[in-house]
Amino acid sequence: MKQLITILFVGLISFSAFAQDKVAKIEFDSDTIDYGTIEKGADGVRTFKFKNTGNAPLIITKVKSSCGCTVPKKPEDPIMPGMTGEITVKYDTERVMPFRKTITVTSNAETPIVALKIKGTVVDSNKTSVLEKKSKSLIEQ
Repeated sequence: MKQLITILFVGLISFSAFAQDKVAKIEFDSDTIDYGTIEKGADGVRTFKFKNTGNAPLIITKVKSSCGCTVPKKPEDPIMPGMTGEITVKYDTERVMPFRKTITVTSNAETPIVALKIKGTVVDSNKTSVLEKKSKSLIEQ
């Protein structure tokens, strides 16, 4: 009886060790997108591309932004091993200012939480700076 229990125990240990070899791995082309300087109202949609370099299906469970001005969209279907996927991010370009935002990706990957970043500056070319409006000093007038 003890031999049977020992054999079952060893079999269970080896089975669980084998099952752990199957893991999804997420590898992004880049973890930061720099919008640069863009005009107010410009297209704020950018895409993070990634690949499942593991040997198990990758399931992205949640994609969350650090701000309501950034709306991320995750793939709904699992990404099979060796396949690629995209996370689309839309920034509200009606806000004129520099920005830095973080998008947190949660998945079943070996590294379950990944932080992606977007940055840039939104400008309004219709409005000039206070410094640019001042063309003559009081002495010159």
